[in-house]
Amino acid sequence: VRIIVADCSAEYSGRLNASLPLAKRVLLIKADNSLLIFSELGSYKPLNWMAAPCTIKDITPEHADDDVTTEVPQKVIRASADKSNDVLEVTLQHIYSDETYDLGEDPGLIKDGVEDHLQKYLAEQIERIGEGATLVRREYPTAIGPVDIMAIDGSGKHVAIEIKRNGGIDGVEQLTRYCELLNRDPLLAPVRGIFAAQTITPQARVLAQDRGFDCLILDYDEMKGAEDDSLRLF
Repeated sequence: VRIIVADCSAEYSGRLNASLPLAKRVLLIKADNSLLIFSELGSYKPLNWMAAPCTIKDITPEHADDDVTTEVPQKVIRASADKSNDVLEVTLQHIYSDETYDLGEDPGLIKDGVEDHLQKYLAEQIERIGEGATLVRREYPTAIGPVDIMAIDGSGKHVAIEIKRNGGIDGVEQLTRYCELLNRDPLLAPVRGIFAAQTITPQARVLAQDRGFDCLILDYDEMKGAEDDSLRLF
């Protein structure tokens, strides 16, 4: 990976046109030639970027200097998309640091509290959806994919549960499709839905309630602790 700290400006042209005025920023050039521009503050997302596959050209203009006050830049980095006419051109007026590091092979992120763990804990602690609830099965098969959990509530009604780490509108739409399909089966209907997640956006909550679904917030640490307690002999 190549990391550049510089006073720079940038112009993006192609599918859209965007520009960044001159300011001190960090440029990240990855091994696949992806180019990302970051500022000191704000979102974790880059201000602008060119994703792979792309070609990087490192241009040193004639009479290049590192004086910010002159029009001649110290360097220009041009990233051109391989499959379109998109171009991101970064003009570096003054470079404070330009370093390259070999990061080696990354083993990837090992997540704790992912949906599979949430599903496992909720299946083991199914009464969190209501007193008297019983588990039918995890990954209940349907023609359009498996429902995370199928259960029967205390009143004997089937319940389809969709589980997300962060619950958004897409998850509600997914649960809607499952419930519409399951309710066509006279042996299961009526099937109600529960949208369960560690966090649920306000928009998703409104949509879920409009569809007649209950929303359930899952506290991963509490659920994990409950399982740990169940394994203690004393």
